[in-house]
Amino acid sequence: MAQKFRIVIVGGGVAGLALATRLGNSVGKSGRAEITLVDKSFAHVWKPMLHCFAAGTAANENDRISFMSQASRHHFEFWPGEITALDRAARTIALAPIKDPLSGEVVVDARTLDYDAVVLSIGSRANDFGTPGVAEHCLFIDNLVDANGFNDRFRMELLRSFATNSELDIAIVGGGATGTQLAAELHKALDLASLYSFGQKPPKLRITLLEAGPRILPAFPEAVSAAAVKQLEAIGVSVRAGAMVSGADENGFLLKDGSRVPATLRVWAAGVKAPDVTSKFGGLKLSRSGQLEVRPSLQVIDDDNIFAMGDCAFIAEKPVAPTAQAARQQAHHLARYLPRWMMNGQPMPAFTFHNKGAVVALGDYNGWGTFPGGTVFGGGWLHGLSARMVHLMLYRQHQFELYGPVRGTISCLVDWLDVFVRPSVRLD
Repeated sequence: MAQKFRIVIVGGGVAGLALATRLGNSVGKSGRAEITLVDKSFAHVWKPMLHCFAAGTAANENDRISFMSQASRHHFEFWPGEITALDRAARTIALAPIKDPLSGEVVVDARTLDYDAVVLSIGSRANDFGTPGVAEHCLFIDNLVDANGFNDRFRMELLRSFATNSELDIAIVGGGATGTQLAAELHKALDLASLYSFGQKPPKLRITLLEAGPRILPAFPEAVSAAAVKQLEAIGVSVRAGAMVSGADENGFLLKDGSRVPATLRVWAAGVKAPDVTSKFGGLKLSRSGQLEVRPSLQVIDDDNIFAMGDCAFIAEKPVAPTAQAARQQAHHLARYLPRWMMNGQPMPAFTFHNKGAVVALGDYNGWGTFPGGTVFGGGWLHGLSARMVHLMLYRQHQFELYGPVRGTISCLVDWLDVFVRPSVRLD
C-alpha cells in the first residue's frame, strides 16, 4: 500500500488550525494525505483576545479549542511538542521533550516527525530590541501561558493594593493595538472587580502607556489615534508618545531622556519578531526580524517543500502586515492550492492579500474601525458600538469556521448563558 503524502503543520494559531481543519476535511478525510498538527500547547485561542485573557475580562476556559478534539472531528492528527530544529535533507522536524510542569520529569522524549511538506505557522513574539533589563524584568503576553501568567500577577498585586489601600502602578511599552487595548481592559477589570471588593473602596490604578513613535495606533488614521488618546485619558490612562525606553529594572522603566516611569508591573508589547528557533531551520533565509522569507506562493526561498504563513513569514516581494486577517487569508490560500500541488504537481499560485480594514476596541469604553479606503467608523455618542460589535463578530466568525454552524451557534449560546453563572471578571 502506497504511503500517504505527509503534511506537517507546525503551530496551531489562527492560520495553523484553520489550515489543518480545512485540509483534514478535504485530503485527510478522503485518505489522500496524512495531516499532522504540532503545537507546544494542547489548546488554541484566538490571539487578538490575549489582552482580554491577561486582564481577566474573558474566561479563556470557554474560549479555548482543544487540538485533540478538533483533530478527531476533522480528520487530522495532533502531536504536542515544541519544534527545535528542521532537517531539510532528511525532511524531518525535531521536537523537544515534553516535561511534567510540576516535577520537571520527562514524560515524552525528544522525537522527530517525517514530512513530505511542512507548513510553518509559529507566530511571532514582542521584540525587545535588546533593551537592557527587559527580558529579566518585564512581562509579555505573546501567548496564552504569558497572558495567564500576567493575570495571576495582576490579581495578586490588586489584592495587595486592596489590603494596603495603596496604588497599583502598571506601565505598558507599545502603543499598538495590543498595548492600547490592554490598558483599557485592565481598567475595565478593576471596574468589574470593584463589584466584589470586600466592601472596600477599590484602589487607584495608574497605567502609563509608553510609545516610542509620535502617536499610538500608528496603523490607524491620526483621527483614530487622537480619539483613542482622549478616551484613554478619560479613564485615567497616561499616554506618553515619543517615549523611548532605554532600560528596565524591578522598579520601572528608564527613558532615553533620563526620566523614569515607576511601575510594579511592567509589560512589553512593542515590536514584532519571529521566534528564535527560525535560525535552526536548516539555514533558511530570514528577514532582519527573524521571519522566514517566502515567495508570493508562500514557499520559502530555498525549499519548495517548506511553506510559511502568518506572522513568522515575510513575503519579500510584497510584504504583508503581521495580522490575524492576513494569516487567515494565507491559510485559506494554502488549503485551496496545496492539494493540487501535492497530487498533480501544479505550481503554487501567488498569494494576494485583500485588505478588509481594521478594528480596535477599548473594552466597553469605545472602539473604531477603518475600511480599506480609509473611512473611519465608530466612536461618537454610541461609544464605538459598531466597531466593538465588529470586533466581536470577527471572533465569532473564527469560531464558526473551526466549529461549523451548529457547534458555533451552541458556543455562542453557552457564552451568553455563562454570564448568568460566572463573575464578569476572573477572580481566582
